[in-house]
Amino acid sequence: MKKKIKKIYKYECTITGETFKTTEEAKHPDELTTVAAYYQLHPENDDRPLEIKLKLKAKEEEDAAFKALTE
Repeated sequence: MKKKIKKIYKYECTITGETFKTTEEAKHPDELTTVAAYYQLHPENDDRPLEIKLKLKAKEEEDAAFKALTE
């Protein structure tokens, strides 16, 4: 039996610059954004649980502090 090989496509978010992978080719790769970028553009639609928002905020602060130390 042959093993099915899935092709993986890599795209970069146009807003955050974050790279992500998909198994399907995008019709309009220039318009792709990450979930984080979507919520930055549409904060009124942010319906994520408070726990998730707090984790993301802590990670952003940690990243900012690390970046300040390395510069």
